[in-house]
Amino acid sequence: MPATAASPWYKHLWPWIIIGILATSVCLSLTMVSIAVRNPDNLVNDNYYEAGKGINRSLDRELLAQALNLKASVHLDDLTGEVEVRLTGNSAPQALELNLISPTQPDKDRKVQLARSEPGRYVGQLVDKVEGRRFVELLGSQDDHVWRLFEEEKVEHGVTLQLGDEALQGAEHQQ
Repeated sequence: MPATAASPWYKHLWPWIIIGILATSVCLSLTMVSIAVRNPDNLVNDNYYEAGKGINRSLDRELLAQALNLKASVHLDDLTGEVEVRLTGNSAPQALELNLISPTQPDKDRKVQLARSEPGRYVGQLVDKVEGRRFVELLGSQDDHVWRLFEEEKVEHGVTLQLGDEALQGAEHQQ
């Protein structure tokens, strides 16, 4: 009996299913690589030593604010964009700087220069509306030393933010 030739491999279903799975995984891998290359992670800091020194400087500024008994209430007007800060404590600088820092998106960070309009009251102008979770940083100076009030707050419509009302984290050993 003569041997009959089996049909070629490309006429069967299973080799094409295996090739399809492999081709799909290669395409998806290349897509993920191209996304990772186009959108790098900008939250990584390679200079840990400098970042640590910066944290210590930051804690020194926060300890100065605590020693001056500083507290601030920040009100953001959504309609006009006006920022009003009421500062209480033992410091009365001519100007303040308010930074609204997004934890994950640097393009949403906002910096507002505040000028003193009357004792304890500072006003400035925001360009656009700010909402969501933010690190709120208020910077001022007293006797050529910079102080800082810094807290994480949820910025919402009609909410007045209170700075300096929470315990200072991470400075227990420096007091």
